[in-house]
Amino acid sequence: MRGDRIFGAVMIVIALGYILSAHGIQTSFMSDPVGPRLFPYMIATVMIVSALVMVLRPDPEAEWPAGPMVLQLGLALVVLIAYAYAITPLGFIIPTAIASGILSWQIGGNPMRSAITGVGLGIGLWVMFRLILGLSLRGFPVGWGF
Repeated sequence: MRGDRIFGAVMIVIALGYILSAHGIQTSFMSDPVGPRLFPYMIATVMIVSALVMVLRPDPEAEWPAGPMVLQLGLALVVLIAYAYAITPLGFIIPTAIASGILSWQIGGNPMRSAITGVGLGIGLWVMFRLILGLSLRGFPVGWGF
């Protein structure tokens, strides 16, 4: 219970800092009526409401994982950190395929299905972000021609 309350209080402070930093976003005279601050304000509001629930209605003390589960969580953390560093030099598809394949395998899939899932997510998400949503997202490393 104490851990939930501490985490909730820390998240409230972070959300307030997020609001403060979003308040500093400069708006141009040609911005839309909503402005660029609305989305960060909405995210911070959801964070504050969720954190308040954790502070006011904490769960009973949880049992923390031990042994092999800690190693799996550590591997997932390493994969996500490596993904964050690899996405810029390698593009989107390759790191996403590798990271989602490893995480899929960790969840309990067999290696072949996890590899197929990773490749499918890498390509599918790139198609959605690049072609459907129109984001300028590089699919492969510079010089590969894609």
